[in-house]
Amino acid sequence: MAQLFLALAGLIVGASVAVAEVPRQLIVEDFMVDAADPGTQVYVRNKRPADMNQFSSDKTLLFVHGSTLPAEVTFDYSLQGLSWMDYIARDGWDVYLVDVRGYGRSTRPPEMGQPAASNPPIVTTDVAVKDVGSAIDFILQRRGLSKLNLMGWSWGTVITGAYTAEKSEKIESLVLFAPPWLRPPPPSQAASQPLGAYVAAPPSRDRLQAGAPEDRRQDLMPEFETWSAAAIATDPVGSTQSPPVLRSPAGTVQDTRNYWQAGKPYYDPAKIKVPTLVIVGEWDGLTRPDGAQAIFHRLPSGPDKRFVEIGEATHLALLEKNRMELFREVQLFIDRGRQSKARKLSP
Repeated sequence: MAQLFLALAGLIVGASVAVAEVPRQLIVEDFMVDAADPGTQVYVRNKRPADMNQFSSDKTLLFVHGSTLPAEVTFDYSLQGLSWMDYIARDGWDVYLVDVRGYGRSTRPPEMGQPAASNPPIVTTDVAVKDVGSAIDFILQRRGLSKLNLMGWSWGTVITGAYTAEKSEKIESLVLFAPPWLRPPPPSQAASQPLGAYVAAPPSRDRLQAGAPEDRRQDLMPEFETWSAAAIATDPVGSTQSPPVLRSPAGTVQDTRNYWQAGKPYYDPAKIKVPTLVIVGEWDGLTRPDGAQAIFHRLPSGPDKRFVEIGEATHLALLEKNRMELFREVQLFIDRGRQSKARKLSP
């Protein structure tokens, strides 16, 4: 009888584990949201659990992409059956991503239909902040909320940092992943080269994984070529060229010259009045850990800010083999708000 009981108990435990391992079903919705100026729309994607029917500020999040890659192939690119967007949504979150104009599925400015040299740089950070603001207002209105959580990667941290510094009342918490900061000016010859409206190039492993030992880059992301092809495919024009390229607006390059390389921060971290996580990879050669630390130390003092450095990770950590460390650290931070509320409500 004891053996039979143990066998039945084993079957029950096994069944429970099997049920727990079934991925939570997600609903995916795509939207084209009107930007602040007529004739322009920004693409917004939403993922959430299929059984989610109540929405709150502390479980709503918006992703904002970097300067050369649209949001879909960064935050919602599936590796081993899981994207970062999936990971957060399956934890019971209402998750969004947005493409600034000129990227992904958002409206392409008319300058992108002409040779790059025919026009000056387009889509500066000023423009991007307004586009992200349009996406935030859309989400808040859609869900009847007053705040949401905001996460930026690379240039996306400049956009989100600047937005939050001015409109903290709309932000629950902020995650700055791989944030740029002040950097030395380039050689005078490079600084004097004229910029066109946009940049056209395939994603570069040497650039995106700069800082990692060369003999480790392949191991960190063996799927780089497959992912790169998927990124290029998001550009309906660049992907048809020979060789194929990914076009991205050059406004951010102009801003780098005007601000970061000129010793002038685009935004002031001291004005950010919400809980903030600054997180960066140990081997990030594009946005170095010491720059991320400089931002962290400029945030207002208090217990609601965090700094995390992920070991053996580059600027592309969100797609590398150690990405789950990044995901878990960010999740721990964004979940802290509702955990704190739960503690306050408990007797």
